[in-house]
Amino acid sequence: MARIAGVDIPRDKRVLVSLTYIYGIGRATSREILKAAEVDENKRVKDLSDDELAAIRREVQTRKVEGDLRREVNLNIKRLMEIGCYRGLRHRRGLPVRGQNTRCNARTRKGKAKTVANKKK
Repeated sequence: MARIAGVDIPRDKRVLVSLTYIYGIGRATSREILKAAEVDENKRVKDLSDDELAAIRREVQTRKVEGDLRREVNLNIKRLMEIGCYRGLRHRRGLPVRGQNTRCNARTRKGKAKTVANKKK
């Protein structure tokens, strides 16, 4: 397995897809990185030369990924909670932040349903 930004990326997948295993890199960013590093996106990771891997590593290092990005996102959420804005309150209560309906959905954020007795009338 090739190691980029502290993450083992799969060897048998295309480079374009393998780079998305790194937190903060999606398909579009992966395409940009490969274009800048002048690597064919259809190549498999196992077929990459050491020079190509080094070029990809250099390009990834110029971006904020993995630990730094996770830290920044968590600090942003913490800041919202501290200033007490609406989004911060939603984070604190564990409810959807972006205006989604909560009457019958939002189970991912709210957790398992807690049944309330005598609710039907």
